[in-house]
Amino acid sequence: MKTEQHHWKNTTGWISTKGQQLKDSAQLVLVFGSRQALQDAQKFADLRAMYPQAHLLLGSTAGEIIDIEVHDNSIIATAIYFEKTPFKVAQTHITEDQNSEAAGKELAAALLGDNLKHVFVLSDGLAVNGSDLVDGLYSVLPADVVITGGLAGDAANFELTLVGLNEVPTPKKVVAFGLYGDHIQLGYVSIGGWEAFGAERLVTKSEGNVLYELDGKPALELYKTYLGEKAAGLPATALLFPLSLENKDAANNLLVRTILSIDEAAQSMTFAGDIPQGCKVRLMKANFEKLVDGAEQASELSQELLGADADLAILVSCVGRKLVMAQRIEDELEAVRAVVGDATTITGFYSYGELAPYKQFKPCLLHNQTMTVTLMTEK
Repeated sequence: MKTEQHHWKNTTGWISTKGQQLKDSAQLVLVFGSRQALQDAQKFADLRAMYPQAHLLLGSTAGEIIDIEVHDNSIIATAIYFEKTPFKVAQTHITEDQNSEAAGKELAAALLGDNLKHVFVLSDGLAVNGSDLVDGLYSVLPADVVITGGLAGDAANFELTLVGLNEVPTPKKVVAFGLYGDHIQLGYVSIGGWEAFGAERLVTKSEGNVLYELDGKPALELYKTYLGEKAAGLPATALLFPLSLENKDAANNLLVRTILSIDEAAQSMTFAGDIPQGCKVRLMKANFEKLVDGAEQASELSQELLGADADLAILVSCVGRKLVMAQRIEDELEAVRAVVGDATTITGFYSYGELAPYKQFKPCLLHNQTMTVTLMTEK
């Protein structure tokens, strides 16, 4: 596997930052950038000119990751050449007639093939129910296929997210690539680092990823009580206090969910994934050191599973972590770099949701507020 990277900023234009000058030999390019930058058709034309033969997968972010740096309002392009591994790309749209689960099924059917090992998914971050998307994928894919990826972001705006495959990205789209054969080696895990606090609450009314009532009371009203003066900044300030919910498939029986939008009239909150009626939830708060430790642990477990030096690390971390850690956000990237070593190319983005298993042989789940690490190399 060979890689190279280009970084676009308004002040510098395109700069080659690392790699082997792949140009025509590049097969796949992962492009993570701000919504405003990716909407510019000239930027896509630039990328197509740089990599005329490659498939371009593009997604908007709440922050772009390159090496141990986090950028806003930029574009990170990471080109890949697989020396021994076949791959395939696919895309679908979310429409009135096709929901998130159906989208997952369509993507899986397009990628299903002999010796499929890994599917990386890049999804719209607002129009998609991530839990349903994963369910759709697994209804078609074999259980041993590893799924990782993330939901596109839009800074802390929660207005519009963009995803594209070989074209200028647009809303309500999901794209993916599949890797095949025995030469690809993978390491993957998702870990948070948040702490639960406050009383445990029972979800007494919900529909899919929309929460209406906790303990028989309007959910939004109760949530605002906890947020206090920060409630004026909803939904963005909800990233500081996500919900944990019990889940038998998750480590310590907990998953974390982040709010995407609120409905004042219905006093409801829409989350990135399902909030099942009858489950118990608690508010979460950040412990800075534990967030960094979570990133380090995710890297260590991924490296252990990979069992080799990684050529590429794709990091998907939550926008909530970025808001909490603020100017110290790069500490979690430095923790990753310390584990994977200097030779590994690091790319990624801050997301509205992360897709990954907790550990080997566990199914992929939708997470929020985690650092998700996907390591790749070829043998």
